[in-house]
Amino acid sequence: MLRQQLLAFGLALAVPTLPLAAQAATTLTIATVNNPDMIEMQRLSPKFEAANPDIKLNWVTLEENILRQRITTDIATHAGGMDIVTVGVYEVPIWAKRGWLDPITDIPASYDIDDVLKPVRAALSQRGQVYALPFYAESQMTLYRTDLAAKAGVTIPSNPTWPQIATIADKLNDPKNGIYGICLRGKAGWGENMGQIGPVVNGMGGRWFGMNWQPQLTSPQWEKGVSFYVDLLRRDGPPGAVSNGYNETLALFAAGHCAIWVDATVSAGFLANPQESTVVGKVGYAAPPYTTTTVGSHYLWSWALAIPSTSPNKLAAEKFITWATSKGYIKMVAEDQGWASVPPGTRYSTYASPEYQKAAPFAPVVLAAINSADLNHPSVQPVPYTGISYVGIPEFQGIGTMVGQEIAAAIAGQKTVKQALAAAQSQTERMMRRAGYLE
Repeated sequence: MLRQQLLAFGLALAVPTLPLAAQAATTLTIATVNNPDMIEMQRLSPKFEAANPDIKLNWVTLEENILRQRITTDIATHAGGMDIVTVGVYEVPIWAKRGWLDPITDIPASYDIDDVLKPVRAALSQRGQVYALPFYAESQMTLYRTDLAAKAGVTIPSNPTWPQIATIADKLNDPKNGIYGICLRGKAGWGENMGQIGPVVNGMGGRWFGMNWQPQLTSPQWEKGVSFYVDLLRRDGPPGAVSNGYNETLALFAAGHCAIWVDATVSAGFLANPQESTVVGKVGYAAPPYTTTTVGSHYLWSWALAIPSTSPNKLAAEKFITWATSKGYIKMVAEDQGWASVPPGTRYSTYASPEYQKAAPFAPVVLAAINSADLNHPSVQPVPYTGISYVGIPEFQGIGTMVGQEIAAAIAGQKTVKQALAAAQSQTERMMRRAGYLE
């Protein structure tokens, strides 16, 4: 504005504007997970480039465990190889405190930050500043085949317990016809099998650590919870379950091979998309299972977009992030894939939309699960940490993945549950002692 005024009075020299072809484009390197929602974002991204010809996008799309390793290494070593990273509610507060992420400050009024679900926004903020914007958010739910349940004469309760789910899975298990009673994650990883097993243990009254940071992995709750999970998966699950993470179990259910699946609420939209799923119109939705308590029995998670502090392209990165998490982007996906497939769990306006309510019968279950998951109270027992499917300390990535490997060995029949948990307890104590939590 000041320059325009000076030019009008002849007090500044006019600088000729270079044609777009002569201007150097800013290239943003975006690291993201290979989940369907992110694949759709990459597919629609040429529309962003067309509207912003001075910005080019370079995509690094990886499997979840590899993505986490790559991003953590890049940020922790200040390598500066990424401009936008896909992170979760676990990383954001830890990395923000360490100065590894830049706060997102240039949010336009049209973005309507107050429209973002409060539990999700709070989880992605630190010291009152937003450090990531949610691409989608999720909790857990029970998905099941209504046609198979009707044929077997069984009813899935709206708020099932894990013992009820196990009984029904036994009845629906039909491996001779390629249908398994239940599909659950077996692949080792703090965000893979442990993301599901942690809430099972919490729902039995368990916890990761006591108030003095002593690991609790050999407690009765852990032994009961892990034994239940392992036995159910070995009895009624598909073969080779230790190779199945989120994407593999999603593919199995979408292809019609699972009678029940307990996993991320974001899955409901994928399964309602005829381009992705063979079971459209045959899926029912219920609350996530619990055993003795609903406290900590289902998690809160968000895959969100953040800017590493090493990126030299913050303004361009903020422009892309606000585009990809906006109301306009959600409408774009609705036009391309249908309302049932829009990124869920992020905006009040999505759940208030008549089009979404009509296309997404699962929406009330999803919203209730997100709103009732409390990261600050993951267990009925007192704990020194936040997080439900994870523990909010930097060391948890290594600990969680190690425990997941031990439990994967039990699923594969290479160890008993007791042996796996004893080894996990011993290694966790050693890791916590080395980190200074234990004497």
